[in-house]
Amino acid sequence: MGDNTEFELRGVNHLALVCSDMKQTVDFYSGVLGMPLIKTIELPMGWGQHFFFDCGGGNALAFFWFPDAPEAVPGVSAPKNLPDRGELLSAVGSMNHIALDVAPDKIEEYRDKLIAKGVDVGVLLNHDDSEFGIAPTMQEGVFVRSIYFKDPDGILVEFAAWTREVGRPGDVRHEPRTAADRTV
Repeated sequence: MGDNTEFELRGVNHLALVCSDMKQTVDFYSGVLGMPLIKTIELPMGWGQHFFFDCGGGNALAFFWFPDAPEAVPGVSAPKNLPDRGELLSAVGSMNHIALDVAPDKIEEYRDKLIAKGVDVGVLLNHDDSEFGIAPTMQEGVFVRSIYFKDPDGILVEFAAWTREVGRPGDVRHEPRTAADRTV
């Protein structure tokens, strides 16, 4: 992967999301996904709570619970459905999904394990550089394999497994689009 010459960043310290029910969130992330709850904070003046889960590699996934948080808006705050079911769109400034890194040799086992726990999991996707970005089977051009599922609040979660190093020649070949390219 590329080297940052400006800042010595060590990864994602934490990503903070908002949930509607902290107990349900703890049950899912600790109980279903096995992520240890590592810190809880009761916010001052009744503002809510802030809980942190260890997601490996020294990184954390955090959740706020606010008593007066607006409801989620599917298709705006997050995609309406799983990517393999034809949905990827979410609003500018939203968090589309969280991808948790898993070992390539574990992804199929983890899909089965999630299904056994009652989680609705999409098909295993083999991401490649073809026209539609998905290969029907694992082959040389696949750079990451992934499965998608949702947490109790509809937050899209991905287990992603790199199958090769990225940042090689040809991996960065697209011009970035601008606001003027938008169709809205």
